[in-house]
Amino acid sequence: MALIALAADKGSPGVTTAAVALAAVWPRRVLLAETDPAGGDLVYRSAAAHGGPLNPNTGMLSIAATARRGLVPDQLWDHVQPLSGGLEVLVGLGIAEQAAGLAGLWPTLGHAFASLADSPHAPADVIADCGRVSGDTPAVELFPHAALVLLVSRTEPEALARVRDRAAALAGKLHGGPRGAANLGNPAIGVVLIADTGNAAKLASQVNDMLVHAQTGARVVGTLADDPAGADQLAGRRRGRLDKSLLIRSARKVTADLYQQYGAAWAASAQAQQAQQAHAQAQQEQMNGRAGAGR
Repeated sequence: MALIALAADKGSPGVTTAAVALAAVWPRRVLLAETDPAGGDLVYRSAAAHGGPLNPNTGMLSIAATARRGLVPDQLWDHVQPLSGGLEVLVGLGIAEQAAGLAGLWPTLGHAFASLADSPHAPADVIADCGRVSGDTPAVELFPHAALVLLVSRTEPEALARVRDRAAALAGKLHGGPRGAANLGNPAIGVVLIADTGNAAKLASQVNDMLVHAQTGARVVGTLADDPAGADQLAGRRRGRLDKSLLIRSARKVTADLYQQYGAAWAASAQAQQAQQAHAQAQQEQMNGRAGAGR
């Protein structure tokens, strides 16, 4: 299990829609976290499980006070609300000014998100909607804790140029420099394209070649359908069979491909962390036993 952070360079390519779509079809329990310092969108566009509005004060805003006293991963669930349909969400900030309350806490949140996978009580993957990451947004402080950073982009030439440059900049920040095709860094950097289904495969191949040639350290991991009707259904603004929409069908393909490519590594990482924790606990018990025998 893992922390997967979604972000964009500029504009509104659909990061929130992509995050919700992937979380909706995620094969294991997942927590969707709105971590955009500019503010979240779900409180305005989605209904809570009880049919009323989401509570804007329960989520990233309420977790700030908890995190200042230290944050155990399972405490995240105390600030989560279920959407209509059952998806569990950590609601984002209301306005950008509220981000000041999280100053210095982003690494703590990143560690808690990543460690939720190893919770003995309620383990889950976390999909974090980080919004735009241009400039000095503090959300990038989550990225070192992520297993995968996904940059969402549309396919206009200027958008592709920006995602190429953003991927290279992130590789420099996270990996210490550009990486060749056989030497990708950790966390992995992927690109998700929002594309018309008719030419999605061809575009994905072309953009992937561009990313490899530019030594960005990123790869195209999949495409989500440019499906406004499906996006409206996902947000509850339109009726219809959401599971039959192009958006959800393409999201299923992306999640399946992600698990085929990264799932084994995520599971191995989780097992290694659990083994380390068990070893540390055993050593502590031995030390306690010796101290008791010496009394």
